[in-house]
Amino acid sequence: MNGASQSLLQASDIETCYGASQVLFGMSFDVMTGEVVTLLGRNGMGKSTLVKSVTGLMKPRRGTVRLGGAELAGRPAHQVARAGIGLVPEARHVFANLSVRENLVATAANRHGHADPWTLQRVYAMFPRLQERERNLACNLSGGEQQMLAIGRALMTNPRLLILDEATEGLAPLVRGEIWNCLAQLKATGLAMVVIDKNIGPLLRLADRHFIVAKGQVAWSGSSEALRAQPELLRTYVGV
Repeated sequence: MNGASQSLLQASDIETCYGASQVLFGMSFDVMTGEVVTLLGRNGMGKSTLVKSVTGLMKPRRGTVRLGGAELAGRPAHQVARAGIGLVPEARHVFANLSVRENLVATAANRHGHADPWTLQRVYAMFPRLQERERNLACNLSGGEQQMLAIGRALMTNPRLLILDEATEGLAPLVRGEIWNCLAQLKATGLAMVVIDKNIGPLLRLADRHFIVAKGQVAWSGSSEALRAQPELLRTYVGV
């Protein structure tokens, strides 16, 4: 990450509830241009709720979400996506009855005028198996292929920030390796990312900074180097 990078995403003092049950209690985190950050923590601590709050899938009761200075908190998900946040959701949620190609072109756009935009051929170059299965329905793909499709679909929106929620969950080790290699390639292009995953080793190698989430709040934040130097944090908050 370039030390001169500017702030891209700022989520501040987010409070989010499911009915009367409050899940997030003043959550704040940020992402710099070209930076990869992680949200770490045990299940049920608020990571996915924070992602939903940032991407417009849930409306925070309080707080601000700014992308490049533009306020997004409370705006619907399609407006957040158009503003430049791409989401690879947990459980993938590909369009089961559309072909691979149809999934990729369904939401394709280059609203922010990227000089080297993501196209079908660029996605196929990253995931050759998607090109091989271009005419197959998404429901007939393997889990790994569906994950590749979910990532490719998000890239086709040419996001300024890509958020991946458990992108390697349930995948075979070989396929997980392909996904981690993909994320390293995306980082090399300068794409900013937020990654949630249980595989700590690859996260430490990939990410610039980490935010540990516990009971709806940030319990710790810092670099991979700082986290490696404090293994007790992972034992206490992540369980590894």
